Amino acid sequence: MTGLFITLEGPEGAGKSTNREYLAERLRAEGIEVLLTREPGGTPLAERIREVLLTPGDEQMNPDTELLLVFAARAQHLAEVIRPALARGAVVICDRFTDSTYAYQGGGRGLSLERIATLETFVQGDLRPDLTLVFDLPVEVGMARATARGRLDRFELETRVFFEAVRSAFLKRAEADPARYYLLDAALPLTQVQQSIDALLPKLVERVRG
Repeated sequence: MTGLFITLEGPEGAGKSTNREYLAERLRAEGIEVLLTREPGGTPLAERIREVLLTPGDEQMNPDTELLLVFAARAQHLAEVIRPALARGAVVICDRFTDSTYAYQGGGRGLSLERIATLETFVQGDLRPDLTLVFDLPVEVGMARATARGRLDRFELETRVFFEAVRSAFLKRAEADPARYYLLDAALPLTQVQQSIDALLPKLVERVRG
């Protein structure tokens, strides 16, 4: 068996966490080791950086500061969790990864995609996800779902214009590399979304078992 790196991406309220658990259960039923993790976060240190990134505060965070914090947390996460799990042959399913950086800091904040790409190579080397599930839905639906969950974090407080740019960035990346990205309509009922995930399972199991 070989390790497989799967990431789940999409805007706020897209159902990534729920579907991450569902995919993990289906793979585990096949006898496959699955590690669930998230970004920013995944280790004690990276989780502390997550708190800094998500907690609203009086001081406005500079976009470059935000970008560097994201990659600082990612470097720790890769070293302590993701790379060791892949090395032992586990399937790693991560709620957000570098595609979110391109979407939120690149699309939403307007930072240079070249700068993000430089940091991506510096921190990750040649490691990229084997499969990225992009859960897409209209911005107003996602914002309504996020609001219904309760207190909003620093990103969830952003404007509709910001989230439209984030959504557009995700869709552009998915369109540019259909071999790696799998687009799901997250506005559909959960059972239908999970049927789309089920359709992927045979190929995933085959890839893990080699």
